[in-house]
Amino acid sequence: MAHSARMYDYYLGGKDNFPADRQAAEQVRLAMPEVVHGAVQNRAFLVRAIRYLAAEAGVRQFLDIGTGIPTRPNLHEVAQSAAPQSRLVYVDNDPIVLAHARALLVSSPQGATAYLDADFREPQRILTSPEVVEILDLAEPVGLSLGALLPFIPEQADPEGIVRQLMDALPSGSYLTLTYLTTDFSPTEVTRTVDIYRAQDIPVHPRTHDDVLRFFGGFDLVDPGLTPLHRWRPDTGTAVQPEAEEGGQLAYAGVARKP
Repeated sequence: MAHSARMYDYYLGGKDNFPADRQAAEQVRLAMPEVVHGAVQNRAFLVRAIRYLAAEAGVRQFLDIGTGIPTRPNLHEVAQSAAPQSRLVYVDNDPIVLAHARALLVSSPQGATAYLDADFREPQRILTSPEVVEILDLAEPVGLSLGALLPFIPEQADPEGIVRQLMDALPSGSYLTLTYLTTDFSPTEVTRTVDIYRAQDIPVHPRTHDDVLRFFGGFDLVDPGLTPLHRWRPDTGTAVQPEAEEGGQLAYAGVARKP
């Protein structure tokens, strides 16, 4: 069967995927050609968001859940390029990611990284793990990153409640960063894509803008708020290409500060 992380790797032009992944990914691409650009825009947003948090917001420690197969630049590389002392713990429950974890552990001498094999649906296990306890100081602000993870969490697992548990454990001044698939702009294409994923036993649950906004309840959204991927603080002087516009509208992106 295909796997969502390997399909995402294929969209990004990676080599850590198998024929079943490529076949399912090509079905998605035929149903929704902009999916490749969407994956690129999702990754680009995460890079911009982490760079903002490290370079402008002063965040020095990060917790990235749903890491996926390593893709350069890895998020610790982005953070440490702005602040070499940055520390980051990666979390994923996928053995494929675990096999590539060494690529995530090459830290700057001043900073630190760790990899934790755990499930997003076990927030207390994550927060009390040796990896988190040893690398992160939960008395100081933390940037929690959930890139493209939440749409794959079944609604009955209460993803909003889990996000709240994680953020409740983090102090004032911490940040929540996430992206979420939406049907707001391309409902027919996204619905077809969801069906293809579900045929591979991969649950996907897109949301509307207002539904995604609920994850940020009680937090202060960083300008420009919850936007399509490519509209969140695009790099200065970079013109928005048509393919970026199409891909960027597949998901919403946002960063918010815990008061």
